[in-house]
Amino acid sequence: MKKLLTISLLSAAVLAGTAQARDYDTVRFGVDVPYEPMEYRLPNGDLTGFDIELGNALCDEIGIDCTWTVQGWDGIIPGLLARKYDAIMSSMTINDQRRKQVLFSDPYFTPPSAWFAPADSQITVPSKQTLEGKTIGVQRGTLQDNYATDMFGDVADINRYSTADDMVLDMDAGRLDIVFLDFPVGKSTLLDSNDGDYKIVGKMISEPKKYFGDGFGIAFRKRDKELAEKFDAALDTLKENGTYDKLYKKYFETKQ
Repeated sequence: MKKLLTISLLSAAVLAGTAQARDYDTVRFGVDVPYEPMEYRLPNGDLTGFDIELGNALCDEIGIDCTWTVQGWDGIIPGLLARKYDAIMSSMTINDQRRKQVLFSDPYFTPPSAWFAPADSQITVPSKQTLEGKTIGVQRGTLQDNYATDMFGDVADINRYSTADDMVLDMDAGRLDIVFLDFPVGKSTLLDSNDGDYKIVGKMISEPKKYFGDGFGIAFRKRDKELAEKFDAALDTLKENGTYDKLYKKYFETKQ
């Protein structure tokens, strides 16, 4: 009986090892939308954006297919751990807190964060004095949420939103005094999409790393080290052959 048990345990271990090292012919990405220009839907419903196009290009370089599963931000890491998808490519900042749960690829993009306010706002430099009694908008569960809450939560009201679009709607309605976003997202949703109605307030922020981490990375389950390494190698190739620069210019440099 003990021998049978031992054989069963060994068989289970072999099977577990096989599952751990298995090759993916399709990678399912979890993504939170809308988050223009990183990930959003076209009028016909198709997903696009820098993350989407870069993810598809990485899969092409590796020689695998990829699909995209839309998942709200609050549940995006639990969805990965529950095997709802195989990786997260959704403008996720690499930081120590998330490293406890997931394995990250090398950084593929490092955006600053910025404060955005109505063009006629009297706020010139965000501080405890200038934000006292104000209402700040952030996307729930993001690094901007953590930063704004820790720095100004004792003097200002923090309104948290599931999407950047919901936040913009409240800005347009005058229910928010100022919002804190990744700069590319704020530029696309507030500056590029409105005729001078909004402005950047103060300097763009990328420190301290406690909040702002090491840039955006693709998140994998910790067992999928080989898969992460394949994506790292593919990213290096796309940077060398000009594909990455082409996508970067399409989404960021052409809208200046």
